[in-house]
Amino acid sequence: MRAHDSATAPSSIAVSTSPTTATVRTATVRAGTVQAALGVIAFSLTFPATAWGLEGFGAWSLVAVRSVLAAVIAGGCLLALRVPVPGRRHWAGLAVVAAGVVVGFPLLTTLALETSTTAHAAVVVGLLPLTTAALSALRTGIRPSRTFWTAALAGAGAVIAFTVQQSGGAVTTADLYLLAALLVCAAGYTEGGRLARIMPGWQVIAWALVLCLPLTVPAAALALSYDTPHLTAHSVAGLLWVAAGSQFLGLVVWYRGMAAIDVPKASQLQLAQPLLTLVWSVLLLGEHLPVAAPLTAAAVLVCIAVTQRARS
Repeated sequence: MRAHDSATAPSSIAVSTSPTTATVRTATVRAGTVQAALGVIAFSLTFPATAWGLEGFGAWSLVAVRSVLAAVIAGGCLLALRVPVPGRRHWAGLAVVAAGVVVGFPLLTTLALETSTTAHAAVVVGLLPLTTAALSALRTGIRPSRTFWTAALAGAGAVIAFTVQQSGGAVTTADLYLLAALLVCAAGYTEGGRLARIMPGWQVIAWALVLCLPLTVPAAALALSYDTPHLTAHSVAGLLWVAAGSQFLGLVVWYRGMAAIDVPKASQLQLAQPLLTLVWSVLLLGEHLPVAAPLTAAAVLVCIAVTQRARS
């Protein structure tokens, strides 16, 4: 009897926990999708907020000061929660996150926005999902399905067509800044998504910000000495948002989302980011919405739906 009992008990447990495991996984994916979407919404406000910030700050001082402020917030959270310092094996990955997300992308896009409209910059950066998915496949070995890649390429094609139509086919210095920003940001997203499976997502960006302090503090002091800020309601609001919203809180939920649903699928949610930014550029900056925007929106949203349903 005892032998029979011991043989049947595991079977009963296995049957009863299978639905629970599936339910937990479904809930995790849904929560991850919501978190990634919240990150996209936060990021969609970055360019309009940067444009506001540039009304009172130079490009270099705006980027340096936003990084310092975000690092102060992140460092305060780390200290308050007594988070232990990551192991040495994680610092190389954190350095990639810092170089791509904390320094590279903010600096390159801010320099681009000195001569480009937020609408134009937004659609160029719309290529970020495909760039992130490609780098993630190379870095992690994940191979998304053909359906996934077809939909991702279609979404990128819609963004490229929109960009070419708006710029008349000319490649400007701002476009080169933005293309470089795509590469460094995709690398930071990919490495951050990997690290978010090892440590909480907010700690990934928090430690990356703190890691940059020896660079960003002197940079902020130097930039402010050459560039006297003209504080206005717009410039202060823009600075605070890019520091707290885009540079920290947005990345916290973004990395958590990527860890839950995988980097390639999370990255495709960003196909909606240019369109959201277009809306903000009209509401907050008074820019004129391009005629092609609704068509691009429809194409991009279809691609998002397909990529989210495609099996990796």
